[in-house]
Amino acid sequence: MTHSRPGSANRWRGAWATALAGVLCLGTPAAAPVGGGVPRPAGAAWTVSRGGPAADVTLDPADGTLTLAVRDGARALVEPSPLGIVTEDADLTRGLRLVDRQDRRIAERYTTVVGKERRRTVDMAQSRFALEGAGGARVDLVVRAAADGVAYRYVLPGGSGDVLREASGFVLPGDAPARLSDYSVNYEQPYDGSTAAGASSGQYAYPALFQVGDDHVLLSEADVDGRYPASRLTHTAGSGRYDVALADPAVPVPADGPLATPWRTVIAGDLATVTESTLVDDLAPPSRIADTSWIRPGAVAWSWLAGFGAAQRSLETQQRFVDYAAAHGWEYSLVDDGWNTTDWMPQLMEYAERRGVGVLLWMHWTDLDTAAERTAQLDKVKKWGAAGLKIDFMDSDSRERMGWYDEILRETADRELMVNFHGSTLPHGIQRTWPHVMTMEGVHGAEQGDVQADDMATLPYTRNVVGSMDFTPMGFQFGRRNNTEAAELALSVVYESGFQNYAGSVEAYRSRPEVARFLEQVPTVWDESRLVAGSPGDGATFARRNGDRWFVGSVRAGDGGTERVPLTFLGSGPWRVDTVRDGAAGLVRESRVTNRQDAITVPVLADGGFVAQICRAVPGRDSCDRPVDTVPVGTLSVTPERTDARPGSTVDVGASFVLDEAGPAEDVTLRARTPEGWAVDGADATADELADGAALDASWRVTVPADPAYGTTEIPVTLTYRDPDARRGAPPLTVERTVRVFVAREGTVYVSSLPFTAETNGWGPVERDRSNGENAPADGGPLRLGGTTYDKGLGVHARSEVTVALNGAYDRFAAETGIDEEKPDKGSVLFEVLGDGRVLARSGVLGPADGPYAFDVDVSGVGQLTLRVTDGGDGIDSDHADWADARLLGSQG
Repeated sequence: MTHSRPGSANRWRGAWATALAGVLCLGTPAAAPVGGGVPRPAGAAWTVSRGGPAADVTLDPADGTLTLAVRDGARALVEPSPLGIVTEDADLTRGLRLVDRQDRRIAERYTTVVGKERRRTVDMAQSRFALEGAGGARVDLVVRAAADGVAYRYVLPGGSGDVLREASGFVLPGDAPARLSDYSVNYEQPYDGSTAAGASSGQYAYPALFQVGDDHVLLSEADVDGRYPASRLTHTAGSGRYDVALADPAVPVPADGPLATPWRTVIAGDLATVTESTLVDDLAPPSRIADTSWIRPGAVAWSWLAGFGAAQRSLETQQRFVDYAAAHGWEYSLVDDGWNTTDWMPQLMEYAERRGVGVLLWMHWTDLDTAAERTAQLDKVKKWGAAGLKIDFMDSDSRERMGWYDEILRETADRELMVNFHGSTLPHGIQRTWPHVMTMEGVHGAEQGDVQADDMATLPYTRNVVGSMDFTPMGFQFGRRNNTEAAELALSVVYESGFQNYAGSVEAYRSRPEVARFLEQVPTVWDESRLVAGSPGDGATFARRNGDRWFVGSVRAGDGGTERVPLTFLGSGPWRVDTVRDGAAGLVRESRVTNRQDAITVPVLADGGFVAQICRAVPGRDSCDRPVDTVPVGTLSVTPERTDARPGSTVDVGASFVLDEAGPAEDVTLRARTPEGWAVDGADATADELADGAALDASWRVTVPADPAYGTTEIPVTLTYRDPDARRGAPPLTVERTVRVFVAREGTVYVSSLPFTAETNGWGPVERDRSNGENAPADGGPLRLGGTTYDKGLGVHARSEVTVALNGAYDRFAAETGIDEEKPDKGSVLFEVLGDGRVLARSGVLGPADGPYAFDVDVSGVGQLTLRVTDGGDGIDSDHADWADARLLGSQG
């Protein structure tokens, strides 16, 4: 199904030229004494319009109640719906009379950094109705109308008393098809189809979509900040009415006033008007950042769905994702939850900066919820060189939390840190006011692992209308696939997001070369966006322009067929169209030259889609691809990564470097270095040039001193090479891996080096010499307690038991124990040491704020030693317990 509407530029020029648009006043707004001199509200009706949907405001002469309806010509889109607000001091929902009315035109032009259309024109009619209720209580109703919808808000004078509720609601035709999402504080519920009256009783999130005839109505809110909470919609089954419910039971009105509520927003028109609307942004305050030159949207390599917490704790893994970004011209790499238990972040920042990649860091909002924390944390990451933050788990629409958004936005802007909010509220125009907000979650996104195709085909008409949406596509290796590979690739165009956090593994991209190629080309910001075809839940085809290139993305839910996309949005002359679609054995690329009188015709599989890149046809060029700045990258591996050694012994070390892509690399050198007192035997390996897929290998023999420092010694293995396309004089690129050699004191045996005769664990396997990661072997991070990192020990999760055979050979057992710093705010555990089934020592309950508890236990004569961890009484949740430096000592130790 296609949708007719004027093109973006013509649409706004038409709005400016609409002679009939404006504000019409109908009826008599004065109050007249009726019956014995008792004032009775006079009835009146007004229409506010600016060439699009019209807002009809009506004051009932019988009881002084206000309603607002939205219509398209003679057809009602939103039926007369209640208005009004209740404070501690006054009920301003009835008994109202008009005191004054002021009309004006809102005409603005602004530019955004991200979004569906960077250059915006605002042309609205506004009427401000000054109203008086019982006892002289006052409220202003402000109504605006634009080509793509209407909106209203209340303005209360100072000293009005706390706001207790709004009477605001929206009445839709009961049989209007609806797409609704159950309300949750993080807006992560899927959309379901129903009707306005047929939806179950309950609370629903914005945006809420209704179809009325050939038009659609999208309900949302705009300009929400620390003055006022966000809201949701409440509904009773059988009714077409949806009422506004605030997140807080009371909202203070400043004594010096006034208080302006958020805009209650109705985007209305055909589906093209709805999806292309910028009304929510247009209602928001102008940008508070004068110089936006430091704000750079872009593609992001995101590793969470390719390794979860373990990947975030691995420097090598994060360097690998930086490498992929560098090799494909992506701007950023994002390190998610888990990095804060490591100490290598400055090293990663330097590594990424040398390769032209910015690093984004995940943070929990509670790490930034006080002024002191914000200063310390933001200054730290800025000093490291972070480009921005992903801030997570706000999970609230309260006024207090909206005030926190105000503070963190101001302070990140002051430090030139871009922001991505997860576990968040919706965009309410935030990207106009604070243009360093690149995207927000607030969506049932790919992290859920089982997003249905019809929900993916609904989001372009609902959530993504009101602002950038961090769906995190491209996680081919994760979850259940409910769409085809071409449809997944199309989400890079269909979904708008200033940061496109691509969730694939490096292996997933490399095994899908057409995915990798297209993602190198597709931008994340747009000069123009057009809905070409589709309907909610069935499919969506968008054409988006960046500069002189168009990108088309199409997804569908349901049966396969043929998708036909008219090219009328193109200019005159010949154009090249490169399409990527599903084929019998993977993605298929096709290219041809055509013109605007033609159409793209693509066979599409069930739950499938396609993408296209369109550019001016140039003789001698066979694709629309533009050159991409790349850096040659490869993989350096060492063996062994860890080993134990005795004084005076030797360790054989091997290393191999493979150039993965974007080669060649020049002047390649592979060398090992040892600390003072250690000796290395073996030569450096060198190569003048390595092509993609070529390897460079080396081996050395390292000798441990006769009297070494006990504990871990790192043997660095370093690779250096040059990028032939780098500027003259640029320093070589460096990759480093280490071999960790642990030297124990004579007579000391570490429990992690012994075989287990029995083991149980609450989550995941028992980990040797690392913390518990809850899932796969070796997915934990370093053992860290009280700010100290331990090379030896056991990482477990309650409830856990580990048993080793001593056979009476040892005198003492010693360890430092506690909740690993990986979980700084969760968990409580109790440690017990048992000998042959008898409790020898226990710690008492330890929480994340407690320091390490030291065990030093006599185990003389013990045959079987059991290390037990139980829950501390608050339920088994995040009970990551460390037996750090767990060791056994003989009589000589």
